[in-house]
Amino acid sequence: MVLNWARLPSLTSLRAFEAAARLQSFSLAARELNVTHAAVAQQVRGLEEHLGCELVFRQGRGLALTAEGARLSQAVAEGFRLIGTAVEELASTAPGSPVRVTLTPTFAAQWLMPRLKSFWSAHPEVPISLHPEKRVIDLRREGIDLGIRFGNGKWPGLEAEFLTAAHYVIVGAPSLLQGRENLTTAELSAMPWVIEEDWPEALSWLRSFGLRPDAMNISYIPTEELALSAARQGYGLHVEAAALMEADVESGALRIVGRVMDDSLAYYLVSRPGPKRPELKTFIKWIKAAV
Repeated sequence: MVLNWARLPSLTSLRAFEAAARLQSFSLAARELNVTHAAVAQQVRGLEEHLGCELVFRQGRGLALTAEGARLSQAVAEGFRLIGTAVEELASTAPGSPVRVTLTPTFAAQWLMPRLKSFWSAHPEVPISLHPEKRVIDLRREGIDLGIRFGNGKWPGLEAEFLTAAHYVIVGAPSLLQGRENLTTAELSAMPWVIEEDWPEALSWLRSFGLRPDAMNISYIPTEELALSAARQGYGLHVEAAALMEADVESGALRIVGRVMDDSLAYYLVSRPGPKRPELKTFIKWIKAAV
């Protein structure tokens, strides 16, 4: 639909009406817009004349909306909201603004944070804003530059680039393993486990390893980070992406007692199509080299 600008009222009158309708007061709208009470009232009255209908009326010491006013108020507010979102998104991608990255809390804590110091040492001029989030968010709606996602690399409308394989390992604390390293399937089945809730993939990987989760002693923990903490305390075995276990294995906090190979899933760098600003290109180049 092509807008007929000749029939549309001025944006100044629409802005005055939106503020007056939202605040239910000419005075408060005038204060917000930094103009006089009379100027706001005049703009709203001019808008009513342009449209040929009443939009607001006095009610006590404030304003109320007519049915037509309520309809226009909702439409104008939504229109200004969309404009504001677009402007903020463009402003947030201006040169020098932080590169906004969404990723899971566990990937942020276990994989990215131990490496991020080297990025800032090499590129102190590039600010990074991390947004740890378990749910998959809309990059456009949230104004996110880059997502690090786990899956098969197929997300409609987005560009996905392979980052690292998602091979999984079974790990346990030394206090739980008591010096044992090569555990049989029977020994693994007999030991306690700690696994994140609502994570059916983990149970599928255990089945592929020859285990029967329904017959095992599994404690379900609310979050992945808490499940890892429980594993470090020796409360049970845990299955996790090998890429996220490097620091724990290197420090000796956890030991690998089994590997689950699944080449169908991996971690990907996900971004919106189109040109990418220099700061984002710099971060993508660095993170690919950091794997």
